[in-house]
This record gives sequence, structure tokens and C-alpha cells, in this order.
Amino acid sequence: MPIKVPDNLPARRTLESEGVLLITERAAVRQDVRPLEIALLNLMPEKITTETQIARLLGATPLQIELTLVTTSSYAPKNTSAEHMLAFYRPWEDVRARKFDGLIVTGAPIETLPFHDVAYWPELTQIFDWSQTNVQETYNICWGGQAALQHFHGVPKYELPRKLFGVFPHNVCGGHDGLLRGFDDQIAVPVSRHTEVRREDLPEDAGLTILLESDEAGLCLIRDEARRQIYMFNHLEYDTYTLADEYHRDAAAGGDIQLPAHYFPGDDPTQAPINHWRAHANVFIGNWINDLYQSTSYELVDIPAPRR
Repeated sequence: MPIKVPDNLPARRTLESEGVLLITERAAVRQDVRPLEIALLNLMPEKITTETQIARLLGATPLQIELTLVTTSSYAPKNTSAEHMLAFYRPWEDVRARKFDGLIVTGAPIETLPFHDVAYWPELTQIFDWSQTNVQETYNICWGGQAALQHFHGVPKYELPRKLFGVFPHNVCGGHDGLLRGFDDQIAVPVSRHTEVRREDLPEDAGLTILLESDEAGLCLIRDEARRQIYMFNHLEYDTYTLADEYHRDAAAGGDIQLPAHYFPGDDPTQAPINHWRAHANVFIGNWINDLYQSTSYELVDIPAPRR
């Protein structure tokens, strides 16, 4: 089944050229099946890139999805045109009365700042609290995962001595969890962050389940059944060249940037990287969408529904 996006969204042309199933707004209204309502709170500066990455994965799932792009009301993005934001994004204040089957909270390049120094932190904590009454389940990515884990459980983050950067092997720890259905015992996951959360800081009585962890990169994926939250600290959604673009950008700027580990063939940045994570990224998002479909209520007013 396709994903419904606005007819003139810039990502549409890219997604259509890749064969991602899309549906026009006009065609969608003629269907009897209720689409899953997914909100994307996009905190990344390059909005269009992140929209495309997330929509690509959602569009590969077998269910019709209506994607609502959301931005903070208290902070105006500086790297995306006001025209794009006005055309495609809704401030959270405008959608807070709605119910959603799923919410995706992206990362943001502010991870070395203390949480309370982030300009939109008060609003973000309101959004996390709102998700408890208006969203079936929330998928938090990278800094978004750290922020949600801190808000709900007080878990701190720690600045690393050097950026953790590359594609690292991760071990599957929670093999019976529906999110990991069809996973191999070990998978590759792109990582790009300056901070980490640590296993020893997780509260033992909070019902947190570690699903993916790396010997080199630490914690990756945690399910919070009670809060209906998923904390993902890395980036299965990344494109093949995302880490390469990041490396070449920082190298050109004269930054202290190391080669991304386990990424360029022969550690040669002139060679094209090979994508080892795309299949598991699609399986993971497909599993999440399937879990939402199985657990959510047909009537949006009844969200959140008890998990079955």
C-alpha cells in the first residue's frame, strides 16, 4: 500500500523515481481503508533530506500511510525556507488536538548542549507528554531518543571523547520482539553522534528492553512498553552516501573528522560506500508499522489503545 504525501512535496519526485509507492490526495479519499496517521516531528536542519529518508521507508510498507509533517511552534528553523515550512509543515500547536497512530521524532545537531539549554526543550517535553494521550506509539531517533529517555526516565547522556562515526555491527538482544521480526542475529547500523547513553543508567524497574546493542558503539535500540516509546540512538534511515557527505563536508571545512569506520571500501574515501543496512531498515520500519496496525484503534478518538 502507498504513502500519501502532499501532491507537490519536493520529496515526491525523488521517491517516485525510486519506485516508492505514493498516492495522491485525490485518489486517497476514494479508498475505504483508514490510512495510518503518522506525524513526523522533524528537528533536523536539512528538512527535505530527512523527509525523503523517512518517507522512503514508510512508503515501502504494505499499508496506506498519511504523513503529517510537524515543526516546533516555539522555534523557527533557519536552514529551510519559510515557504517550504508554510507549504508542508504544521506547528505542533496546530495539531495537538489530533490523534495519531505513530509519531516519529528525529534527531538534531545539538547533542552536546545540555537538554535544558535547547531553545525548544519546554515544548518538546510537552510533546513527549502529549504523546502519552494522543499517540499509539512514538519512534524517537538519535538525539530525539536520548531526549525522550531523559524526559521519561531521567537517563543522562555523556559526551564522547571523539565522535562515534561509521557503520557498526550490532547484536540482536530481544529476538522475540516484534520490531526485530525477520532480523539476522547481527546487523549493520550507521552511527553518527558525539554522545551516548549507558546501560548502567537504565532504571531496572522501568520495563525497558534493550533490543540492539554494539560492542563498539554501545546501546542502539530500546523499547519502553509502558510509555509506548521506542528509543533508537543510531540511523537505520540513512542513505548510502549520508556518512560520506558528512565526512567530505567536515573535511572540506577543516574540521577534525576521522574516517567513518567500516564504511568506505579499504578505508578509501574516494571509493563508493556499500550499503549493508538498507534491508534491515525496511524490515524494521515494516515491523513497526505492522505493530501499529495490529495495536491501534480503528477509531482515532480511542487512541491510545491497549496493545494486543
